[in-house]
Amino acid sequence: MRILAIDPGFERVGIAVLEKQDRKEHLLYSSCFKTSSKEPFAKRLHMIGTEIARLAKEWKPDGLAIETLFFNTNQKTVMHVAEARGVIIYAATSFGLSLHEYTPLQIKIAVTGYGRATKAQVEAMATRLIEVKKTVKSDDEMDAIAIGLTALASISPRYPH
Repeated sequence: MRILAIDPGFERVGIAVLEKQDRKEHLLYSSCFKTSSKEPFAKRLHMIGTEIARLAKEWKPDGLAIETLFFNTNQKTVMHVAEARGVIIYAATSFGLSLHEYTPLQIKIAVTGYGRATKAQVEAMATRLIEVKKTVKSDDEMDAIAIGLTALASISPRYPH
């Protein structure tokens, strides 16, 4: 089972590709895709969609795991992230990927066993659960890895090894 895991955003998109083989999770790829605030918003959405399509072609995942929208007080930001999520979901599902959405609470429970875990606790546990061979430079990238771990833990029993 191979998963394209996304921590959605419009300025920064956390990306990870994870695979589960022989009951062991492997991190194949991770990054933080960035768009410039100097670009028009529509162009930024297009860039995100193009990157998701490129990753789907390159890695050939079975599914997309994405974090559900977390509402904060800034409505403009929430709307932009919602639009970016829509582009991400469209781009991934147009390649036939199954969609798996997880709340921040579900991700924290899956990775740490505790729903009120801090970002630092999630990161520490994620790096214990899967070998990360490089320095992860952004929270968004680490969040994508945690989302991927959540997906592999929750959906892989349905798929034969």
